Parts: sequence; structure tokens; C-alpha cells
Amino acid sequence: MSDYLAFVLGFLLNLAVAVVIVRFIYYPRTRDKRYVFTFLAFNTIIYFVLSLMSSISLGVGVGFGLFAIFSVLRYRTDTIPIREMTYLFIILALPVMNSSAMVASHWGELLLANTAVLIMLWVLEKEWGFQYEISKRIVYENIELIQPARRAELLADLTARTGLPIQRVKVGKIDFLRDVAELQVYYFAEEQNGWSEQAGSFASEDLVTQTPLASEEE
Repeated sequence: MSDYLAFVLGFLLNLAVAVVIVRFIYYPRTRDKRYVFTFLAFNTIIYFVLSLMSSISLGVGVGFGLFAIFSVLRYRTDTIPIREMTYLFIILALPVMNSSAMVASHWGELLLANTAVLIMLWVLEKEWGFQYEISKRIVYENIELIQPARRAELLADLTARTGLPIQRVKVGKIDFLRDVAELQVYYFAEEQNGWSEQAGSFASEDLVTQTPLASEEE
């Protein structure tokens, strides 16, 4: 197989895998197109750069050094969530893997590795075998039920009023002047949104609120 044909086939394979990841695995779960351009642009340009560098015999070390530079790039105007950073790392790693295997003509290993990445991401997004606990912070006025002896009544009342299958609850600040208490409720949802931006906002809120709540209990 000529070097030109191997270059073209490697590019098509790399692009196809990246498109499947972004369009059919990442995007259907988030419906967020902000990072689609970044993922596909980074994937394509890194493949071309590494392939051309390999063709002029600059060495694999130089290619991985360039990959390391790209991998530490971040946008100062916007903080990239950890989930998107994970996808970005995968999108950056694909052209490194594909261009290196293309030069060595390891097509069997190349197809197996790309297929394994696609299957792993698809299974993770389906959340098979995982059950994620979601939490929300609420202000509760019926403080008579926050007593440990009445915990079952508290859970039943919260479940009835929120419509959520509350599994457990943590009591935070208690304001006897206003007869309210801050509660952190935890539940398992039928439709998990653990990877979505919406659930991420709940998680970030929990990190902010749980620390002072714990200090109040101490």
C-alpha cells in the first residue's frame, strides 16, 4: 500500500471515528453544540500535523511532544467541564494513535483500538451497570420532622411534596427564627442525567453548600 493511500485511509478512519463519537455518542446526550467544532477541528489538525511530521522523519517523540502541548491548552474565557475535558482528551489521543499505527501499517490493531474506544464510550453513555445518586438542596419549613426519631416521616413528606424518590437526607443549617432548615436530599432518578450540564450544575452547587452545612453540624 502506498504512503499516500495509507495517509488518506488513516485520515478517513480517524475522521469517521471522531464523527461517530461527537455526533452519535456525545451530542445526543448533551444537545450542546458548543464543543462540536473544537472536538472535530482539534482531531483533524492533530492528525494532519502528526502524519506529516512522521512522513518527514521528525520522530515519534516530537509528535508526542506536540500532542502534550495541545493537551494542556485551555480556554481562559470559559471553564471546560470535566466531562468535556475527558472527551477532548479522547479526541486528541485518537489522531496520535491513528497516525502512529498508520505509519507502521498496523491496520488490524488500529481497527480494534478504535472499535474498543467507540464501544466503551457508548456503554458509558448508556450508563449500563451504574446507578447515580442525584442531590438537591432545598429549604424546608416543617422543622418538627427533622428530628432523628422522625426521619421516616421526613422522607415520606419530602417524597410526597417533591415527587422524587428521596432515599436519604442530610440536615444543614437550622433557622429557628424563621422556622426553616436547609436540607440536602438524595435520590435515584429513572432517567439519569449524571453526565449532563444540568446535573453538573447540581453537583457544583452541592460542593459549595455541603461544606458549610457539615461545619454547622459539627
